[in-house]
Amino acid sequence: MTSKLTRRYGISDEALAGPVQGHAAAEGGAIAVIQGLALQPNRGIPLNLDWVEEVRVNTSAVERRAQTLVTRRTVKKEWQIAWLLRAISCMDLTTLAGDDTDERVRRLCAKARQPIQHDVVRLLGIEKLNIRVAAVCVYHTFVETALRALERTGIKVAAVSTGFPAGLSPLDERVAEIRRSVEAGAHEIDVVITRGLVFAGRWQALFDEVATFRAACGPAHMKVILGTGDLLTLRNVARASVVAMMAGADFIKTSTGKESTNATLPVGLVMTRAIREYALETGMAVGFKPAGGIRTAKQSLEWLALIKEELGDSWLNAEMFRFGASSMLADIERQLEFHATGRYSAEYRHPMA
Repeated sequence: MTSKLTRRYGISDEALAGPVQGHAAAEGGAIAVIQGLALQPNRGIPLNLDWVEEVRVNTSAVERRAQTLVTRRTVKKEWQIAWLLRAISCMDLTTLAGDDTDERVRRLCAKARQPIQHDVVRLLGIEKLNIRVAAVCVYHTFVETALRALERTGIKVAAVSTGFPAGLSPLDERVAEIRRSVEAGAHEIDVVITRGLVFAGRWQALFDEVATFRAACGPAHMKVILGTGDLLTLRNVARASVVAMMAGADFIKTSTGKESTNATLPVGLVMTRAIREYALETGMAVGFKPAGGIRTAKQSLEWLALIKEELGDSWLNAEMFRFGASSMLADIERQLEFHATGRYSAEYRHPMA
């Protein structure tokens, strides 16, 4: 694939302002639709270094666009409740602490099965919706515990892998870690790239690394964590996104949640623009997961608005979009309870695990 045009992910306010017209559901086996184009799952393409080198980001335009996103679009009342319920259904509940135990994981899985308190569900009249989160994300050690706790629920089990969060273990150890989690039954694998390859511009090495991870994942979905807080520039974020997609990523994910800076709207805008361009160029769709630093119901609405405007309605589901934001659930529950009762509850009434 060749192009004589510089690939910019922040050309101007005008170019960034218009929403993508998508469809709520794809047809004919496609997993998403963008601008009338039916998209297939990502199989990856050969590394195109010209494409990677052509990537540019207009940082000031991206930042202006991110600022206007939070002021231009608001949802109220019943519409807000619907969006908050959608946010829950796209959530990966996560526990990745050094003191994790089997019991904590089981409690988290119980919350995944029933993320909203029964009395709030009843007051809202949403019993038939059977709201659940999309997945539970744990260390490899707890994959089997989570699988047993979530049996026959349809909730996925994701495992972080490849020397999470630093991703600096020897390559053969990282690949073996992926294979162990897949053999244990994990449905999804969250892998971490070597950030130093981005700093050095070693795109072939980064492509080979992610492609090796993709092969090790086998039938499991692979979410590629870029560690955007470590990548320093939006151009690095855009280039790493493109290489990860070329190498076969099913999702690209902002952060491990362990960086000093995690998911931000400017980073999300750049990554979704990269996903859009990749889809239009290849006919293949890649999912997106912001993770870390998303703690409030208001933030969930901002991210959903970003996805709707940049990628379209067919990304607004758990197959194409995820939140890595467990702490956000408590605030969403408080907002739902306020809508149902007119009173805000204390945070301690909505424990995670």
